[in-house]
Amino acid sequence: MIRTTFAAIAVLLLLAAHCVRAQDPAPQPSLQTAAQSYFGDTILLDQDGREHRFYTDLVRGKIVIMDFIYTRCVGPCPILSSTFARLQARLGDRLGKDVFLLSFSVDPTYDTPARLKEYAGRFHAKPGWLFLTGSRENAETVLRRLGQWVESPEQHQTLYIVGNEPTGLWKKAFGLAKPEDLFPVIDSVIDDREKG
Repeated sequence: MIRTTFAAIAVLLLLAAHCVRAQDPAPQPSLQTAAQSYFGDTILLDQDGREHRFYTDLVRGKIVIMDFIYTRCVGPCPILSSTFARLQARLGDRLGKDVFLLSFSVDPTYDTPARLKEYAGRFHAKPGWLFLTGSRENAETVLRRLGQWVESPEQHQTLYIVGNEPTGLWKKAFGLAKPEDLFPVIDSVIDDREKG
């Protein structure tokens, strides 16, 4: 009788443990998993013709400052790129290590890697400043994720998207603002420390 009672208690304890495990909530996706799911890994090409996966190679674990340009632009694009040239000098050794400048072409059918390379040369782009293009389909996918797809390049927005992927802090800034007004916004994202 005692042996039967102990056996019954053991079975009940096992069943109770199984029920508790079954009711445990599913693990929540990490910030990184959510970011990867959102951004995706669409393939883009840089000015040297190298392939990059959007999230894994360009965003994950990095601080990124993005702008949207096209090489035939004679209006705002040279201003945006000139500000990036000043910013790369200001970043110094951080450029290409933990902070990256990403210039996305909004005219991917015209802006080949060779054209982007020539454009990058005009602004003395250093390692850590990438000019990105790709097939129209891939470029559209990425630009739509960033809210920057336009049917005509002339319609593109003159803004920067500044993101600190490790902390999850993202901000937009008006790209034609004076650098002295723009840099504090960028600094606030760069200097954001991981919460924990």
